[in-house]
Amino acid sequence: MISIYKYRISKIIFVAIFILLSASIKTFGQVLKKPIPNHLVILTFDDAVSTDYTVIAPILKKYGFGGTFFITEFPDFKNKHDYLSWEQIKKLHEMGFEIGNHTAHHHHVPGMNRKKFTKSLDYIERKCRKYDIPKPVDFAYPGWRVASYGFKVLKKKGYWFARAGGNRPYNPGKDYPYLIPSYNVGGLDSTQVMHAIRQAKDGKIVVLTIHGVPDFAHPWVTTPPHLFKKYMRYMHDHDYKVIALKDLKKYVDPQKALRKLTPHINDNIQNIQKKKGS
Repeated sequence: MISIYKYRISKIIFVAIFILLSASIKTFGQVLKKPIPNHLVILTFDDAVSTDYTVIAPILKKYGFGGTFFITEFPDFKNKHDYLSWEQIKKLHEMGFEIGNHTAHHHHVPGMNRKKFTKSLDYIERKCRKYDIPKPVDFAYPGWRVASYGFKVLKKKGYWFARAGGNRPYNPGKDYPYLIPSYNVGGLDSTQVMHAIRQAKDGKIVVLTIHGVPDFAHPWVTTPPHLFKKYMRYMHDHDYKVIALKDLKKYVDPQKALRKLTPHINDNIQNIQKKKGS
């Protein structure tokens, strides 16, 4: 009797696991437009710092890499030694890079409500329109601080993806499109960054959050130019495909992902409380 009982329990567990795996595979297939290749990396740059234009963009163009520049206006945005001008932001767009939304003045989303968040997004959208830059379709949470009320706002305004934190690779079949995890790049520890880049495999995508190269206004998140060049050269030499966040739509259907996937905020805010900036 005990053996029969154990057999039945084992069979029930097996069937349950099979059903869960089948559902997961089905969801994964519905969300993806095509298979995720190994060595797929998304580059994102925060805070509209001056070196986006003077240092980063020329290096990306050299290697044929894409990238998304998330724009916000800090209180001292008029300081053009530290920050981009809108004329430079327009030139970044004309160079083929994506311009994304990082809120009007780098306010953390949990500290706003729907009305204030909408108004903050509107501000950057209006500035883009003024400079003949397409309306942003992607968003990055300032400080990686997320709030679930923001999902409805982003969806209503037609945003495709939103980048968060988490320091782990992005799993398109699991991660909610408004909670895309990323690795923080900054400081002198190139070992961690190289390890992160190498996680772009087995159906997972690596998204990198990079600040100034260097970042004059926020030195605690700066990336030294020689290390940035090292990361870009490594990806070029090892045949990585490096794209902007908007290009993710070639692989992932954001509308289906919003319907099929469940947001898990805790997965995307882990390990960020000790970090500054973004």
